[in-house]
Amino acid sequence: MSQPVVLISGAAGGVGRALAQRFHQGNWRVAVTDQNGAGLAQLGHELPLAGSITADLRTAEACREVVSRVLGRCGRLDALVNAAGVWREGPVDEFSEEDFDLLMAVNLKAPFFMCSAAIPHLKDSRGAIVNISSDAGRQGNQNAAAYCASKGGLTLLGKTLALDLAPFGVRCNTVSPGDIDTPMLAFQAEQYGNGDPLGYYRSLLAKYPQGETARFVQPSEVAELVYFLCQPTAAAITGADLAIDLGLSAGK
Repeated sequence: MSQPVVLISGAAGGVGRALAQRFHQGNWRVAVTDQNGAGLAQLGHELPLAGSITADLRTAEACREVVSRVLGRCGRLDALVNAAGVWREGPVDEFSEEDFDLLMAVNLKAPFFMCSAAIPHLKDSRGAIVNISSDAGRQGNQNAAAYCASKGGLTLLGKTLALDLAPFGVRCNTVSPGDIDTPMLAFQAEQYGNGDPLGYYRSLLAKYPQGETARFVQPSEVAELVYFLCQPTAAAITGADLAIDLGLSAGK
């Protein structure tokens, strides 16, 4: 088949689902992976998926297996979007090793080895990689040192890959959203809002330059930017770290 193929990690999450929907609308074949098998099954009821693989990507072997299965089913790979991510927060002197390892494994190690497994096939298609980082990968966020470290590493990974892969016609870009209206944000508010999730939301929105009209980024807005970056019309864009944060990081 001549239709391009995209592989999306974290596809059962808010951004991942929006990505799957946008690429499907663009007539791409959409392959997805996530640790949440029930979420993937629901997505499969909504969209015709080229592949749906339930996997924990915290090992290099798991990443290689996912890419191999997608190639076996689809025969090609034109874009990889690393959208899986987790949030934990807390002061460094109280932060657990377990949470630190989780953040590094999901937010940095998994994208690294997904890229590693996909690159030979993206060279064949002269394809694209997009990593979903965060405003926390370009500026410090109070009480989120480990998360910032994981996303900062992901942002620089993207820049380095852009340099390494340019001779092969493969592009790599980073998309860095602010707070996105997703289940992960709801988890943050419930887990870290000290019993006042609405107050947690208000504290986040208070940092945005819109003032009283501040809002959270929508998953569909992130998906639209990622989709554009994977198109041939974006051929001149590689090594970029593109903010989609309503100006949150503009003055930093």
